[in-house]
Amino acid sequence: MSAASDKTGPHGKPGRLYPERPIVGCLAVTRRDDRVLLAQRSLPPGVGKWGFPGGAQELGETVFECARRELMEETGVGAEPERVLTVIEAIRQDDHGKVMTHFTLVCVLLGWRTGEGEPIHDALQVRWVALDEARRLETFPDTVPILRLALE
Repeated sequence: MSAASDKTGPHGKPGRLYPERPIVGCLAVTRRDDRVLLAQRSLPPGVGKWGFPGGAQELGETVFECARRELMEETGVGAEPERVLTVIEAIRQDDHGKVMTHFTLVCVLLGWRTGEGEPIHDALQVRWVALDEARRLETFPDTVPILRLALE
């Protein structure tokens, strides 16, 4: 594997593997009454696991704009950002201890406005779930605690 290919992440996204600095992303934690929208991943990492729609922040974009955009691109749901719930770190090292991936993920709470949700990009399916249902799904480790924060 060449040095250039070491820097290309999944699906040709540059700089995702062995980055020079953390990559900031946003998770769209979208609340609709007593339910929150989850998406089942279709792409690595975590194929088949349930979590929040989201992705990398673009240059010049606020975290609120990023969360709103990613939600619309991935599910077709329109929502208004309300506040930052929490920030999580996703750091993975290779067998030699070198940082392979490092994401700083800003979890933004959004209030639902339009759309039922459909798996447009990066998802096998999407579903509005209550806390009890989320506990029964195969989720990412932070999904249920973040969902609990969103419903407080």
